[in-house]
Amino acid sequence: MKLNTLINQIDTISIKGNDAIVEIIDVTFDSRKVKRGVAFVAITGEKDDGFNYIDSAIRKGSNLIISEKYPSEIIKGITYVLVKNASKSLAHISSILFQHPSRKICLIGVTGTNGKTTVVTLLHQLFINLGISAGLLSTIEDKINQETFPSTHTTGDSIHINKMLSKMVLAGCEFCFMEVSSHAIHQNRIKYLDFDGAVFTNISHEHLDYHKNFLNYINTKKLFFQELKSTAFSLINEDDKNAGVMISNSKSRKVTYSLKSMSEYRCKIKENTIDGMLLDINNDDVWVRQTGMFNAYNLLAVFSVCRELGFDKDDLLLQLSNLESAAGRFQTLKAHNNVTIIFDYAHTPDAFSNILLAVNGIKEKSARLIMLFGCGGDRDKTKRSKMTSIAVNFSDKVVLTSDNPRTEDPKKIVNDMMSELSQEMMNKVIVNLDREQALYTAMQLASNNDIILVAGKGHEKYQEIDGVKYPFDDVEIIKKKIK
Repeated sequence: MKLNTLINQIDTISIKGNDAIVEIIDVTFDSRKVKRGVAFVAITGEKDDGFNYIDSAIRKGSNLIISEKYPSEIIKGITYVLVKNASKSLAHISSILFQHPSRKICLIGVTGTNGKTTVVTLLHQLFINLGISAGLLSTIEDKINQETFPSTHTTGDSIHINKMLSKMVLAGCEFCFMEVSSHAIHQNRIKYLDFDGAVFTNISHEHLDYHKNFLNYINTKKLFFQELKSTAFSLINEDDKNAGVMISNSKSRKVTYSLKSMSEYRCKIKENTIDGMLLDINNDDVWVRQTGMFNAYNLLAVFSVCRELGFDKDDLLLQLSNLESAAGRFQTLKAHNNVTIIFDYAHTPDAFSNILLAVNGIKEKSARLIMLFGCGGDRDKTKRSKMTSIAVNFSDKVVLTSDNPRTEDPKKIVNDMMSELSQEMMNKVIVNLDREQALYTAMQLASNNDIILVAGKGHEKYQEIDGVKYPFDDVEIIKKKIK
């Protein structure tokens, strides 16, 4: 595409250089990926400012620089485009270069503190089971039908999203189910995407290291619904106290689901066991393989989305009963003495409350609940003590260990975790910063019919220490110990 064609479509303040002769074959915000014909967009990230890498991009062959200010030195033969917002321009250019793929597929976005991964994964699984071509963009993985691609973020950058959507369109996908994180909304990664539906699962304490306070976090999520088109639907969890706030000022068609409130889609839990639940969804019974109230919400969201897309109720109920949980989401293993190990990605105070409530609701009265978890480094520190207090109050024994310490000292993280514990609460706690040894400790503590809950890392197959990701898989380590 020629630059002058592109410039007519994006918000441009001014240009220095000859825009008529510049040809663009791709775009990037990473100077390491620059080659001849690739436009470089200088965006400000969480750690780096792309403006500092303009010279590097030029040396690697880029003759088109898009930024929010001009560099002090204007090099002859290079075209500089000044824009008001570089991240928005990157999203717009990405959509244009890939020929607006989100307009050619039914795109459903799911946002909320908890439940995003499960909802999009179950939706994709259901559609594939129905023989419908569909794509998935999630924390765990991206998928085009049955083909799997690794995922590095909850929501990828705008180039990655549009590239994947374009591949889905070429593969004949009719639908795509996508996680939408608050970071992605705030950083304009989903700007200019054409969503046909949006789901709000819930909102609670999370990412306050990034958003600074809870109000900013809510307002960021709210932007997703404010920018929906009038023909799209917003499916909202009516039981969340911020449901009304989330869809205020949205042009979209509002639909609600709930377990406790009046709504279009309602669910009751009639039976709840470790092997599954009997649910009443809009007065129809269905047995599902998942357990716990939080999963009832997730499954109801899946059912509601499909009904809004026009699918037959009876077909959906049959499909719900066949769905398997996402990797690392209430994933279970059986060990000696009928001990059950549950692996879950829960890593927020609200998620801890939900999963501990679920596990205590299904374990035998004589059995004990042993919980193992850590807290991630370089992330919201204010939730650490809250999560530990919840864990200690609702578990019989708690093993504190290291999660992904990143650049923080694991000892400092654990001290933060224990900062609000009384001496009586400390009597329930064992600390072992070696995560593998901590997993073995939890196994040694367990006896007849006990449940071990391993929380925090879920599907992750690595442990990040000092910027290096080392291979580490909770599930595989426990399997090895069981053997």
